Amino acid sequence: MKPSEPVIELIGVTRQFGAVQALKGVDLSLHPGEVHALVGENGAGKSTLVKMLAGIHQPDVGMLTMNRATIELRNPAQAQALGIAVIHQEPSLFPDLDVAENIFMGRHPRDRLGRVDWRRMYREVEHLLQSLDVQLSVRAPVQGLSIADQQLVEIAKALSLNTRILVMDEPTAALSPHEVQELFQIVRQLRQQGVAILFVSHRLEEIAELADRVTVLRDGAHVITAAAHELSTDAIIRHMVGRELDTLFPKGEAKIGDVVLEARGLTRAGVFRDVSFTLRQGEILGFSGLVGAGRTEVARVLFGIDRADSGTILLKGLQISLSSSRAAMRHGIAYVPEDRHQHGLMLDFTITRNITLPLLDRLSRLGLVDQRREHQLASTYAKQLHVRSSGLDQLARALSGGNQQKVVLGKWLATEPQILILDEPTRGIDIGAKAEVHRIISDLAAQGLAIILISSELPEVLAMSDRVLVMHEGRVAGLFGHMEANQENVMLAATGQVAI
Repeated sequence: MKPSEPVIELIGVTRQFGAVQALKGVDLSLHPGEVHALVGENGAGKSTLVKMLAGIHQPDVGMLTMNRATIELRNPAQAQALGIAVIHQEPSLFPDLDVAENIFMGRHPRDRLGRVDWRRMYREVEHLLQSLDVQLSVRAPVQGLSIADQQLVEIAKALSLNTRILVMDEPTAALSPHEVQELFQIVRQLRQQGVAILFVSHRLEEIAELADRVTVLRDGAHVITAAAHELSTDAIIRHMVGRELDTLFPKGEAKIGDVVLEARGLTRAGVFRDVSFTLRQGEILGFSGLVGAGRTEVARVLFGIDRADSGTILLKGLQISLSSSRAAMRHGIAYVPEDRHQHGLMLDFTITRNITLPLLDRLSRLGLVDQRREHQLASTYAKQLHVRSSGLDQLARALSGGNQQKVVLGKWLATEPQILILDEPTRGIDIGAKAEVHRIISDLAAQGLAIILISSELPEVLAMSDRVLVMHEGRVAGLFGHMEANQENVMLAATGQVAI
């Protein structure tokens, strides 16, 4: 086979679910030894296309070809038999089994008597991991592994099946920057071995670093396929949303008022120490730093989830005690956590119930919730935040990531806070939804809300913050005004190379 020939093609594929047109005549080709990035907003059709390659969905119109011959993928087993493997954001492994057992699940090597040849299985897995330069014990239970290591097990499993096409669906969403680089090293190695890789990601900086070609989908339709070096990040965004997105970071002017919150020498043993800062009315104070720097841990203390061992917190000049989240809420502090699924939302509750959850006491009389008031309150914030849904009775689980995040914001805004702590508020949502969340944050600051913005995305922190506080290994390593905060200064402080 010539290097230029595609190993698999989707030609004019269309797929409809009821009234929803998920894919509209999409073309896509994957070549051996190439990383092909697939990007688009939520609802653009990426997941449907991935499931088509996995054999879960079949096209209503159009066809799939492999080595120029038409194929039908009726189920995942058929896709796997043809050398197609899909690695999802959340690994699907058996947690109680070890690494080798997971890799050979359902196809253990047998000896002449038909018994499982355990020695051979462990030996083959050791060789496989060594070929990937992966340092994992073949006998380690999967439940004790990090998400990054579990994904490496999934990759090893795929290669053991002689995979020719590897589909990676948001593989870096839960990984630290260091783990991302380790994964990229494996991906580059697979590319050199001739594997065709489809890489689905919201993170455009990763696509610029890794991809050879990029395909953009919008509203189920193919927009463009081009060499990665031919598409700037701005161009990709423009193709994704169908317009110029100069407003990705719509930071408006806000009147900065008096100090609302002050932390003096906050310390939590083994986590962070001597953290001091002020937060003013109408200000967005960005918290930056590398993973593990202590940013989220400080936020948890400010919201009463954890207790500081020493130091004081002042609200409008008066010392306060934050012994619980309820106490923090009474003082007008709200916290939107990093993991909206685990800590921010009740996925099987409606939009209405999610928004009003912290206020059920106020909305109840004699133990019964006033449903009319509850609906009115939820409707007010859903409209204010432009939550796109089929109605307020829609379950949170059925919303897109961006709309889920808006519901979490609505829940805490309904408590009418004076201080809002946002921990990674745009993680895992698409470009268009990020712009909307940024607009909401800017509007809230303009209304006088004091905001702490914790983000690992440096462009977001720099563009949205009035001041940037940088942490390194549990200590404040720098504090920069908006004009002084740039990538070089912040990164130098984040890596401990600059004093305050």
